[in-house]
Amino acid sequence: MDVGGQWSRLPWRWITLSLLLCVVNLVSAQVKYNVPEEVKEGYVVGNIAKELSLDVRNLAHRRFRIVSGPDDALFQVNHNNGELYVNKRIDREKLCDGNAVCSISLKCVMEDPLEVHYVEIEITDVNDNPPIFPRSEQQFEIAEHTLLGTRFQVQTARDPDLGMNTVRHYKLSQNELFDIDIRERHDTKIPFLVLKKALDRERQGKHGLILTAIDGGNPPKSGTLIITVIVLDINDNRPVFSRDSYTATILENVAPGTVVIKINATDLDDGMNGEIEFSLGENLEGKIHDLFTLDKSTGELQVKGKIDFEETDVIKLDVRASDKGQPPLIAEAELSIKVTDINDNSPEIEITSLSNVVSENANPGTAIALISVSDKDSGVNGRVICALPENMPFELKSSFKENIYSLVTKGRLDREVTSRYEITVTATDLGKPPLSSFKILNIQVSDVNDNPPEFAQNSYELYLSENNVPGDSIFSVTAFDRDLNENAAITYNLNQGDLTSFLNINSETGIIYALKSFDFEAAKTFQFHVVASDSGAPSLSSNVTVNVFILDQNDNVPVILYPVSANGSAEGVEEIPRNVNAGHLVTKVRAYDADIGYNGWLLFSLLEVSDHSLFSLDRYTGQIRTLRSFTETDEAQHKLLILVKDNGNVSLSATATVIVKVVEPKEAFAASDVKNTVKEDEENNVTFYLIITLGSVSVLFVISIIVLIVMQCSKSTDYSSKYLQEPNYDGTLCHSIQYRSGDKRYMLVGPRMSIGSTIVPGSNGNTLVIPDRRRRDSGEVRIIVNFLS
Repeated sequence: MDVGGQWSRLPWRWITLSLLLCVVNLVSAQVKYNVPEEVKEGYVVGNIAKELSLDVRNLAHRRFRIVSGPDDALFQVNHNNGELYVNKRIDREKLCDGNAVCSISLKCVMEDPLEVHYVEIEITDVNDNPPIFPRSEQQFEIAEHTLLGTRFQVQTARDPDLGMNTVRHYKLSQNELFDIDIRERHDTKIPFLVLKKALDRERQGKHGLILTAIDGGNPPKSGTLIITVIVLDINDNRPVFSRDSYTATILENVAPGTVVIKINATDLDDGMNGEIEFSLGENLEGKIHDLFTLDKSTGELQVKGKIDFEETDVIKLDVRASDKGQPPLIAEAELSIKVTDINDNSPEIEITSLSNVVSENANPGTAIALISVSDKDSGVNGRVICALPENMPFELKSSFKENIYSLVTKGRLDREVTSRYEITVTATDLGKPPLSSFKILNIQVSDVNDNPPEFAQNSYELYLSENNVPGDSIFSVTAFDRDLNENAAITYNLNQGDLTSFLNINSETGIIYALKSFDFEAAKTFQFHVVASDSGAPSLSSNVTVNVFILDQNDNVPVILYPVSANGSAEGVEEIPRNVNAGHLVTKVRAYDADIGYNGWLLFSLLEVSDHSLFSLDRYTGQIRTLRSFTETDEAQHKLLILVKDNGNVSLSATATVIVKVVEPKEAFAASDVKNTVKEDEENNVTFYLIITLGSVSVLFVISIIVLIVMQCSKSTDYSSKYLQEPNYDGTLCHSIQYRSGDKRYMLVGPRMSIGSTIVPGSNGNTLVIPDRRRRDSGEVRIIVNFLS
């Protein structure tokens, strides 16, 4: 069937757009269309976006959708072009159950801002169903002396289609005895078999006919019924009802067994031909037989099933009176039953949640949900009033259309006071007694970014050993945010660009990694700032200072300053007169170590010596002295191999060789001029190195003191002095550094201190524990002692 061609010749749609009252930012309009049934899926009903003057580009972003309509979603909206199209096959007969006007109401919603539009679609009929008889065969028993013109009601063909597409006429197969006559009852064409020629049972006792029902479609459809006529003897009086039609009124939900009406009929015949039995008409719908039962003897019509006003308010049926003659004669009458409504349906609440999360800074009047209420009852029983509990920062505002409300904010919301609301919407009808129903709407108050991240401490101090492994984590910081979700999602960053070459931070965990190995001799302390930022819009942030103190490790080999190194070895020659006394200073081995503390504390020892009885070596100063006077039997030349090592956990060392030549006093004096000249040059070189070393150490010391003073000025002033005085010491080149961490004080100094304290061995140096006379309750004060020789 060419449905499209059929409807292309007719106005297939019409649109009515009306702008009505706008309540709480809701813009509503109504559009009407006509759509034929049985069209293919994807059939375009119309461009709803164009009809409603909507911007097609915003349909998907604003979530334009159909929120109410048939349960099987017959229609959908194309977000790309705004067209309303058929999503599933439409069966008008199934959808509207034979109603003359088949209309579907759709409710369309567009969010942000909220708009509600109403679309009414009328489903027009097409000729998709052929006429169908209730049964494929029907039999009549007709007396042979039946008068000409007698009418016999035949089954009525049912065609679910409407208008021209329903049954238009009947056609009886060619015969000489019967004709077909059509009468209309309840807008239905009922066929009657009319006797046009007298029957003769002795000539033919049985006749076969075919009745064809034809609808008015193009092309027409048809259905057939096989009619069998059996000719009987006379029963010439048929039952007669007391009235041509009957009416009755009942309340819905009446109890089964209730008598609705009693039907009377009489028959003038005697005996079996005059006995009457009552029954319901054969052409009634199946559900009528489920609702009522008719006593065949008394004619009482009783309620059998549940009567529901909401399904139908008027029930029409046919009743039959049949005698017991052979053949029986039948009469029919119409019965109309009016159903009276009672308040037996509670209101129904439909909530279309447009936003179940509302921001705590939402303005009063912000729309949250769209609420529709309905009641299947009629009249006062179907009128509904909606209400909310008191003391709620929300209210209901009615829409232009009855029984449609919008839930809006009434006052300011505060997530810190209440983060979640359970709103009970109550709907009550005006029946007696009233019936009510309720629905709970959960509203979550979303957070706004009004709290910056906070660190657990105002600043952090990190003590890190030098020569750390690059890539290892060295520290971690943690911040928290009182906001929620994205507003509390914290990322960490370093705010100094020049530090990114040797520091990195995990933006999610706050773990800090060293990208290179630190060298205590190059830098002893530095600081950086960690910035914690949340993911709110706009983002809030805070920062914290991390002070880093590099701790020394024994990673520097002692350097021999005298004797002067040449070709990879330190070797020197000393000449002394043979007549020197015991305790004579032969020379002094000078060395230094770039490390501090025990790592830089140098000790001297003799590895090799030609005569142990002649020379001694001071293990702390490196001075070589004679133990006794020389004799004539002593050798003229002595070789001393001296080991210089530090006191680190893994000791590092260097060696120096001193050649001592013993000469006669005259030779010593004669050679003194030459030797003094050479020594003068050597002493000048040694002095130059000493000046450079002392200058470097002094500069590092001054810088460290300045940095520490600046850092300590921002801390607590519990002590009258934050630094210890420089201790006295004997030995080689020295330097000192002082740290402070909380209530502890640390000082790095040289050897042989004059402070009356006890040395406690540590892992990376020596720790000096002294009592703190200025603050008894703060615990011990630890001083880390490091030195450089």
